[in-house]
Amino acid sequence: MSKPSSAPSRWACTAEHVDLDASARIAPRRVRLAAQPQHVTLDLAAAAIVVVDMQNDFCHEQGWLAGKDVDVSGGAALVTRINPLLEGLRQAGVPVIWLNWGTRRDRVNLPPNVLHVYDSDGAGGGIGEQVSDLSDAVLTAGSRGAAIIDGLDVADRDIHLDKHRMSGFWDTALDSVLRNLGVRHLFLCGVNVDQCVYATLIDAACAGYDCLLITDASATTSPDYCAEATVYNVRQCFGFTCDISAILTSLASVSPLPPTDRKTQ
Repeated sequence: MSKPSSAPSRWACTAEHVDLDASARIAPRRVRLAAQPQHVTLDLAAAAIVVVDMQNDFCHEQGWLAGKDVDVSGGAALVTRINPLLEGLRQAGVPVIWLNWGTRRDRVNLPPNVLHVYDSDGAGGGIGEQVSDLSDAVLTAGSRGAAIIDGLDVADRDIHLDKHRMSGFWDTALDSVLRNLGVRHLFLCGVNVDQCVYATLIDAACAGYDCLLITDASATTSPDYCAEATVYNVRQCFGFTCDISAILTSLASVSPLPPTDRKTQ
């Protein structure tokens, strides 16, 4: 991992002086973005993208959900869409955060409502259990099933956070990481758009972040009407929606940052 002092929101310290004003060291990089229900202007220097649950257990044909005869092709198909999006954002200095299920092996911090969601009939095969060679401990930190699906480009400077609820804000370091990075604007994508992506977005909006759901970088195993309702509610109550092409178009209006100026952790 890179030294944390390179993150632009960290305070600068010498033997004689401490600079607490991170904003003075971050040049605004304003871009206009086509979005719904309105176009938006945002500052790339205060933005991050959160990629949710792009893991083997959710997206791989030999993962946990596929073993339950769930069609996971929608999540798997996101790989080729997400990669160019992330590369463009990285070049613009926008941090990439991988937010994944990564529970404790003993599951002692999981409430009954979470356990029930993943083993609703009490028959087993839920969090922490081995259901296949690939899914050796469902959604457990360090397991093969909880790993990011092959094909997604993960950079050394990307940030990895484990979550233990549908929302990434409960019992995690997500909020403190975002605030230490000086983030105000959040792009969100991944799976499932109507569940973990949506729950994280709602909590982000309630915490005061500006939220933009990337519709064509998100998918779900739920019926289509669940995704449609999610998009409607995001636009109505919690933020904005946009697509990959709109983001890449907006990034084309700014020069890529030199690697030494990009946000690193």
